[in-house]
Amino acid sequence: MRVPALLLVLFTAAACAGPPAPLQEVTKPSPPGVPELSGGGEFTSGDTAAIAYDRRLAPEGAQASLTAESTGGETRTSLVVEGFLPRHHYGAHLHTAPCGTDPDDAGGHYQHNPGHADPASEIWLDVTTDGSGAGRSTARHPWSLDPAALPKSLVIHARATKKSGAHAGEAGPRVACLTLH
Repeated sequence: MRVPALLLVLFTAAACAGPPAPLQEVTKPSPPGVPELSGGGEFTSGDTAAIAYDRRLAPEGAQASLTAESTGGETRTSLVVEGFLPRHHYGAHLHTAPCGTDPDDAGGHYQHNPGHADPASEIWLDVTTDGSGAGRSTARHPWSLDPAALPKSLVIHARATKKSGAHAGEAGPRVACLTLH
């Protein structure tokens, strides 16, 4: 008879405590001074936060999402695209200024070491799309983004980035631009 009495005491105590508190989403804030960038959206011609300049290579419905974070002296950047031209190799780089109605509004490539147009100094996220026009790209660098001079946009270019030579870093005309926050 002791077990039912113990259950009665536990049940009564639980009932007096009231209903359980609702679960709350816990978000872990970034430590102060940790540079983070993100941007995403569907490329349109009327919105300067996600704008398409070439509808042949960035068709209606094309989308992109980018995240970048610097922690522990390292920067990790990820790009996901959907709805682009199938089986096409695009150049993609972080740029110094926000997107605008003119493709050149995004400025030049963001460079960790100014004057060095190479994948060690710039964030290159070239992507080859699959049969449905989707693709992913990541980059890792052994340096942190400067909070005082963060990149302001991602520009997707018409061709793969030239890796070396006099034209290193070039990737053809600007196809689409995504402003970062």
